[in-house]
Amino acid sequence: MVIIAVVVLLGILGALLLLPRSHKSGNLKKVQSESSTQVSKTYTKADVALHNKRTDCWVIIKDKVYDVTSYVEEHPGGDAILTHAGDDSTEGFFGPQHATRVFDMIEDFYIGDLKQ
Repeated sequence: MVIIAVVVLLGILGALLLLPRSHKSGNLKKVQSESSTQVSKTYTKADVALHNKRTDCWVIIKDKVYDVTSYVEEHPGGDAILTHAGDDSTEGFFGPQHATRVFDMIEDFYIGDLKQ
């Protein structure tokens, strides 16, 4: 009886040690695959220009392309985000109206680079 309890206890402890490791490595693989996908994609200005509506909004900031469609309705400046929808928004993005946190937030919307 004692031997069975020890074996069960060791099995549970072993499982607890292995589960967090496999969970962490799964997340790492996901992040790596997303970043490698993002780096390889390039768009022309003509590609970006097709995405110029409230329901499909891409912008260019410093030769990087961002799909900000999901952020349009949340934008604190209202429709100002649509002023350069489908076009280069670099000048407006770096204006004095933006807090520094916007520079971190924008990376969540990155989809590729502008083809030169």
